[in-house]
Amino acid sequence: MAGLADSLPEVFERLGRVQPRRMFGGHGLFHEGRMIGLVVRETLYLKVDAESAPHFDALNAPAFCYERQGKKTQMSYREAPADLFDDRELAALWGRRAWEAAMRSGQAPKPRRAKALTPAKKTKKTP
Repeated sequence: MAGLADSLPEVFERLGRVQPRRMFGGHGLFHEGRMIGLVVRETLYLKVDAESAPHFDALNAPAFCYERQGKKTQMSYREAPADLFDDRELAALWGRRAWEAAMRSGQAPKPRRAKALTPAKKTKKTP
């Protein structure tokens, strides 16, 4: 991890444990097994749905979009307000909105894959 993604556990400390994970050339932000945000090119986007969209609309927060094979796709993530980085209570509020949107999405939480353990090499003991 690098940059913005490294700071997010501290930014959202009042929400609870958040974990940035590398994905898609950026980072996903997870809380209680659900993806609540993503970081792309040092910009934080939070999960949004019909219920939380008015909060983002009031700030004219742009949606995260990507282009693939000439087709532009908009995802259900909107740019986070910049002032949440300086106010832990505000960060918790926006984080909670994103987590609630993730809960309403109906998608099951993503279990964290355990890293494959390499079996220990057996060594021969010599008398």
